[in-house]
Amino acid sequence: MQYQLKQLLDTVVSSGGSDLHLHVDSPPAIRVSGHIQFIEGPSLTTTDTEGILKELINEQQFETLESRGAIDFSFVHEGNAQFRTTAYKSRKHYDIVLRQIPTKVYSMEDLNLDVDVFIPLLKRTQGLILVAGPTGSGKTTTLISMLDWINHNLDRHILTIEQPIEFFHKADKGLVSQREVGIDANSFAEALVDALREDPDVIMVGEMRDLATMESAVAAAETGHLVFATLHTTGAANTVDRILGCFPPEARDQVRTLLAASLTAVISQQLCHTIEGGVVPAYEIMIVDTAISALIRQAKTHQLKTHIQTGKAQGMVTLDEYLSLLVKQGIIAEDEALRKAQDPKRVRAILNDEAYTPED
Repeated sequence: MQYQLKQLLDTVVSSGGSDLHLHVDSPPAIRVSGHIQFIEGPSLTTTDTEGILKELINEQQFETLESRGAIDFSFVHEGNAQFRTTAYKSRKHYDIVLRQIPTKVYSMEDLNLDVDVFIPLLKRTQGLILVAGPTGSGKTTTLISMLDWINHNLDRHILTIEQPIEFFHKADKGLVSQREVGIDANSFAEALVDALREDPDVIMVGEMRDLATMESAVAAAETGHLVFATLHTTGAANTVDRILGCFPPEARDQVRTLLAASLTAVISQQLCHTIEGGVVPAYEIMIVDTAISALIRQAKTHQLKTHIQTGKAQGMVTLDEYLSLLVKQGIIAEDEALRKAQDPKRVRAILNDEAYTPED
């Protein structure tokens, strides 16, 4: 049996799947609502994945795959489904993962983000807004919802730097420019440096992967731009520590000062399985105020969670509080909340209306 790429992608779309995995020595697999489901049939061979690759990439991209060992790109299937794709070497053959990119733009209301909290942040003319979370947690969906609101409500020049471009924005109130790393720019860091000469008001960085990109993003936020970026971290405090930890020790005091002045908000999120079989995002939201700025500047990030807990009036919430709320609303099961919690004992205490003092 020879697998056809079109049929496999049609199956992903019709099943509501998020990812298609093509791994040699395993049947094709689809991730649906977070769970892996194998397609009935024989295991893929080296010839199968090489044949599929030939349908997806050109000669230049294949040379990149050979030299780097991996390549990221996107393509549109049947004119209505877009996939972000990664092909990579594995045991001297090629494996492929294709992630379906939602074509629907979810509003902040759809994502349960408090518009009364976030719209004032999106109207700012400078600052750094970070969306953090593990792979597949919906960071891109959250970013797109915020950029979409800006595009339809403010006269701004939005510039996105992505690898690959995941959603094509059509300009509305202002202008939209989208650059793809590897095609339109050599790197995130270089594209960020170039961006400062391209008169943007809003810059979206697909991912802050290295020190140079982080330096450029913080600098852009300090010089009159509203910058959005993602990080593969969990929790607001861990996100701040991750940025600081990328810099050499001798530079961290200066970076703390810059970050304390430029950071606007951190949205850390995870996807949870619902009782009804779907998925729902759970958030930790930190809005940077004078007190949080001081904690970052004074290297007291271990105290950030306590301040988030007391910042409900400003729209702040910890992940454990949000998970507990989803349980009380009957959206997710308690076991799911405990699996995703930063401190499961605290979640239990919240659900049982008990006082809780974390262990030292």
